[in-house]
Amino acid sequence: MARYKVIPQGFMTVGEVAKKMGVTVRALQYYDREGLFSPSCISEGGRRLYSDKDVVMLHQILTLKSLGFSFNEIKNRMTSIDTPRKAIVALTEQSNSIQTQINTLNQSLQSIELLKNEIEQMQVVDFSKYADIIINLQMGNKYYGLIKHFDDNMLDYCHKKFDKGTGVAFINKFNLIVGKIEKCVENGIAPESEQGQLIAKEFWQLITEFTGGDVSMLSQLMNFGNAQADNDMQNILNAFIEPALNVYFGNSGINPFEAKNE
Repeated sequence: MARYKVIPQGFMTVGEVAKKMGVTVRALQYYDREGLFSPSCISEGGRRLYSDKDVVMLHQILTLKSLGFSFNEIKNRMTSIDTPRKAIVALTEQSNSIQTQINTLNQSLQSIELLKNEIEQMQVVDFSKYADIIINLQMGNKYYGLIKHFDDNMLDYCHKKFDKGTGVAFINKFNLIVGKIEKCVENGIAPESEQGQLIAKEFWQLITEFTGGDVSMLSQLMNFGNAQADNDMQNILNAFIEPALNVYFGNSGINPFEAKNE
């Protein structure tokens, strides 16, 4: 590392860099000890000297640090900026990291707002249900609101039947069916049509998978569905799936409220 008797033009001391970038001198000294951000040169008196290029690198470090990356992760992400092309690559990577963090924060904010709305409607302190709602929001369950209508027995059943992996798989199946129903409604496809009946069969198989054929549980699920009648999308889905199931039951000779023989 070069040493200079006086500070050459275009170089800054650690204090000047700290002031320019809004960090402490102690932080820059710590970054230097950790091998994350070292000065370009040192004066004969031992003063750390930094160039404009160092300032650009420090900006990269501070940005990645603000995104929650560890020092080791930052070291691996630091890219040479000796040429315009390399600078563009480095800034693009940094931009992508920031966008990813923005998306994550937006999802977190949305989950918090949804949870807040659910708690306001529940009007009681029930941390067990709060936790279940949070977990379902993370799993992408668009119908997490049903949980607030579940009694303790139903919640206990769900906890025993599903872990996060099987829960996500089940919700993905359900959301896939819901997507098919939405397309049918958009395209004016009737519940009694061939396509509508295939969806009804698929929907009933999923419900049977959930309940295990327990008739009492089926009754509870219907009550929970009715409790969501104020939801416009739920109304649209019910308006399709209910008549579709009625036709499917009639054609298949199924009585959904008839207990299975053991």
